Amino acid sequence: MTARAGRTVRAGAAWGAVCGVLAAAVAIGIAQLFAGVSIPGASPVIAVGQVAINLTPLPVKNWAISTFGADDKNALLTGVVVVVFLYAIVVGIVAMRRLLFGFIGLAIFAVIGLAAALTRPNATAWWALPTVVGALAGAFALWRLVIAARRAMSGSAARAPGAPWASGGLPPIVFGGSRGDELRAPDLPDAPGEVAAPEPPGANVPALRAPERSPAAPARRAFLLTAGAAVAVAAVGEVGGRQLATRRNVSVARSAVRFPRATVTAPPLPTGVNLPVPGISPFITPNSQFYRVDIDLLVPQVDPSNWQLHIHGMVNRELTVTFDELLKRPLIEDYITLCCVSNPVGGPYIGNAKWLGASLASLLRQAGIQPGASQLLCTSVDGFTSGTPVSVVMDGRDALVAVAMNGSALPQEHGFPARLVVPGLYGYVSACKWVTDIEVTTFAAAAPYWAQRGWSQQAPVKTESRIDVPGPGSRVAAGRVAVAGVAWAQHKGIEAVEVQVDNGPWHEATLAAVPNLDTWRQWVWQWEDAPVGQHTIQARATDKTGYTQTSLQADVAPNGASGYPSTQVTVYKP
Repeated sequence: MTARAGRTVRAGAAWGAVCGVLAAAVAIGIAQLFAGVSIPGASPVIAVGQVAINLTPLPVKNWAISTFGADDKNALLTGVVVVVFLYAIVVGIVAMRRLLFGFIGLAIFAVIGLAAALTRPNATAWWALPTVVGALAGAFALWRLVIAARRAMSGSAARAPGAPWASGGLPPIVFGGSRGDELRAPDLPDAPGEVAAPEPPGANVPALRAPERSPAAPARRAFLLTAGAAVAVAAVGEVGGRQLATRRNVSVARSAVRFPRATVTAPPLPTGVNLPVPGISPFITPNSQFYRVDIDLLVPQVDPSNWQLHIHGMVNRELTVTFDELLKRPLIEDYITLCCVSNPVGGPYIGNAKWLGASLASLLRQAGIQPGASQLLCTSVDGFTSGTPVSVVMDGRDALVAVAMNGSALPQEHGFPARLVVPGLYGYVSACKWVTDIEVTTFAAAAPYWAQRGWSQQAPVKTESRIDVPGPGSRVAAGRVAVAGVAWAQHKGIEAVEVQVDNGPWHEATLAAVPNLDTWRQWVWQWEDAPVGQHTIQARATDKTGYTQTSLQADVAPNGASGYPSTQVTVYKP
């Protein structure tokens, strides 16, 4: 390949990459717009992202949660978009050579988006609409952009004969002027000694002409206009689709919900439930700070007027309860701490709230549980399933179909209009959000979502503790230092917390008051005469059954992390 042909190839690839990215942006924007008009969850980016969540291997999921925390879903969406645009670059380059091949590449991605959307829970044929319309818009944009790019390219550089882009339909590239305008030396005499007659000045000099207007400028302007239109369409589609999706949410319905007075109210919080230690986790976790871990890239929007809970399976009679009927049942108010199995030792995925809901046990007794039933296979509107032991729900603890959190309707990201809250179990087996179906079955007959991916089917919360202050890497003044945090052993209760400095003796901490056994408990130990230097602090909790938190380090999979929480601090002389 000549140097000239190589430059042509590189230029064509650059033009094609721009065309592909812009066409993909148009496709995504228009798909988002139609998803906002029809079904927000049918957006191909969201649908593909959801499939990616379901297919991601367990170690990668754990890495994402530990690395990105609450931003793991944003990181996944960013990754999906990056892959889409890298693929779009390839499609654009291919389209510059053969437009038909570019359309085929776009169609392949559309098929992937359709498969992802149509396999979502409760998907109908209408879920295909955003992907189909987006793909058609992307194809149209690709066609217009490639044609404009070819014209702009042909007007800016000469094409070598046989160059690789010849098959793309590019016209010959010339710079203007004719062969007769080339400068050449005067003719030499034909015979020796023959002297050429002098010519008048300027006789053999080409006449000066006004420079011709380059054909590249209009072609490039046309491409820029086409590209600008593509950017505008993509932006309008993306922004408009998001706004339409927001208008379709159920925030208005949520704000209109009014709850009757609880039949069983939570007792007043005892004096001393919050220790006067700056930086310690408050006994009640505000809704806005409560951890969120689920499989949804887009928060499900469930209208309470359409919500129903269906209880079936190994029962004497099937039971279907509407939201209004649920609110008419005796409601129970209680303080319960929830913890995610993905919470590392000393991690943030735990919170305590005051919940309001109907008794799950009373609903099951009304349905009539048949002998041999061991598992409640609970299904969310998003298709997620959790498996809760029947024995735990029926042992007298406040297992709730919760409708309110800290005095207000459940936040949408925390399960509005209804979710399960079962104290003493990790959330993945007990806290199904947006719950719509409960099948009474056995552990042998059905494996819920996370059990299918290697997690334990039954997962009682482990007795654990966390050091909130001083935080890792803190600098504290020598003297008296408050070491404080929280400990939990839901439905067993915390009996004691101990603190150790630099592998020395264990010191018993002071415990805060608690209203029941189902919440975490604050603790504090005053480190007297803390010496100057670097120190490692550890803690351990003992529950009311006599079990002491183990020092054995275990990963979060398959049934929760274990080990002593620790923090490193530097004590300095003030």
